[in-house]
Parts: sequence; structure tokens; C-alpha cells
Amino acid sequence: MTPQPHTHPSTSPSDAERLSRTLAGLRGLSVGDALGAQFFVPANYAALQAGELPPGPWAWTDDTEMACSVVAVLVRQGRIDPDALALSFAEHHDFDRGYGPSVNRMLRLIRQEGGDWRELAAAQFNGQGSWGNGAAMRIAPLGAWYAGDPERAAREAEVSAGTTHQHSEAVAGAIAVAVTAALVADAAGPDDPDELLGAVLELVPRSAVHTGIRRARDMLDYADVDTVAAVLGSGRRTSAQDTVPFTLWSAARHLGDYERAFWNTARAGGDVDTTCAIVGGILAARPGGEPPADWTARTETLPEWAVPA
Repeated sequence: MTPQPHTHPSTSPSDAERLSRTLAGLRGLSVGDALGAQFFVPANYAALQAGELPPGPWAWTDDTEMACSVVAVLVRQGRIDPDALALSFAEHHDFDRGYGPSVNRMLRLIRQEGGDWRELAAAQFNGQGSWGNGAAMRIAPLGAWYAGDPERAAREAEVSAGTTHQHSEAVAGAIAVAVTAALVADAAGPDDPDELLGAVLELVPRSAVHTGIRRARDMLDYADVDTVAAVLGSGRRTSAQDTVPFTLWSAARHLGDYERAFWNTARAGGDVDTTCAIVGGILAARPGGEPPADWTARTETLPEWAVPA
């Protein structure tokens, strides 16, 4: 298959600002993903536990690769076209980026055999659909794209999730992350953590994810990340409901402080690359929330196909 050419967005100030904050969110996601993944490298683990950075470059994982497709489709079409998104996922699928086995198989069937993403996604896990955290891990830049319009972010996140994850929990997780990012990326959005999570809850459908976010809101005064992770989960089960509430707790507590957010999120263990990708993508879309420049410099460069010239 030949990738479709990208068209460039218009150069009006509003579009330029939208693109800038979306790419900032994507870069923040990639740094969190790539540095978080270093926790799974045995030679780096002890240093990271001590708060020391490993040498670069840090390679990102499937979290960033799929987020790049989300951004590329938004830039090209101004919305999420699920057919275009599924095709982009399949065309850019790199087996060595750490995809789960079910998604690996699905994307291979789409790319090599022309499989229908609708049928393949719906058939996951004996027809239940996947409730994994993959739909949530890639979606923060979409929230940045729809900054100030969390309702639209929720709708588009639902469409995005369905291309690979059709279980209601996975969809709720994607909605929650996108809505949080849309609120955080808005300069007029809530700065108070309790208000932020309250606004998110208004748009997340009733689900275990919703229940987890309510618990996260109740635990905003807790400083011990291990205690919070024990209650909310930190992605050890790689499910949306075991991942998203904790990441929103961490993002809400560390607005404007990417570095501190990363270390506190990573300290909880679990699915570190994904939890740090979600938190990093949310925080970096707002001015003042970007990762440290030397962290960005050590992170693998984003692919040219995902970043408009």
C-alpha cells in the first residue's frame, strides 16, 4: 500500500496555534514514552530508580508510533477518519516497537491481506473487543488539537478508539485522556486539579474507568504515589481501567511541571512507558508544560511522515 500524501494545514494564526500545541503534545508523549521505556532496560533500571538519566538516544515505542498516525490524520483531514486512521496504523506498523500480540496480528492482516478493521477489532477477545490501554495511550495530541472543545475531543476519541479497541472500557479511557488534554491545552481551562477531573467526569461514560477517575479525584490530596497506584492501578494489567485513572491523577497534580510529573508517574512502576506517555502528552500541550530540552534532545526524532514541514 502507498501512503496517501499529506496536505498542509492553512497558515491562519488559529490553525498555526492548533498545530503547534498538537505537535507539542505529541513530542511530550514521545519523551514520556521513550524515557519510560528505559525502565525496562536492565542496565538502566538502577540509575533511573535513583533519578539519573540514561544515555540517549531513547527509542519510543508503539505508543508514539500510533500517536503519530492520529496526528497525521488530523493534519490531513481535520478530523478522525477511521478508515484513514486504521490504514495509517497498518502502513506504519513496526513489529519491533512493542505492540501487543493481538494488535500485531490485526495490523498485519490489514496491511498484508486487506482485512477489514471493523471486523477485526470487533472480533478481539472472543467478540468482546479489547479493553487494553492502547486507545488511551495515543490520544492526548488529539485533545490538544481540540483544545477548548472537550465535547468534540470526546467524540473524535471514541471514533479513534474503535479502530482497534471496541470494548466500552477502552473507549471510555480514550475519551477521558482526550478530554483531559483538551481542557489542559486550553489557556482558559481549569487550573485546579479537582475542577479539572470534575470536568472530565462530566464527559466520560459510566464505566470502571469513570469510577476510577472519581477515586482519583478523591485522592488528589494523597502525596504517596505508591498508595495511589495500589488503589487506582498503574497499568500492570494493561487495561484502560487499570491505567487511565492513575495517569489523570498524576497529570492533574503536576500541571505545569513535566519533569516532576514524569518521575512521580514512573515511580509507581507498572506499564511505565504508557503511563508516562499519557501524562507527558497531556501536560506538554500547554505552555509551560513541555519536557526539559535535554530530555527532548535525547529522544528519538519523530518520523517525517507525522510532522508537517
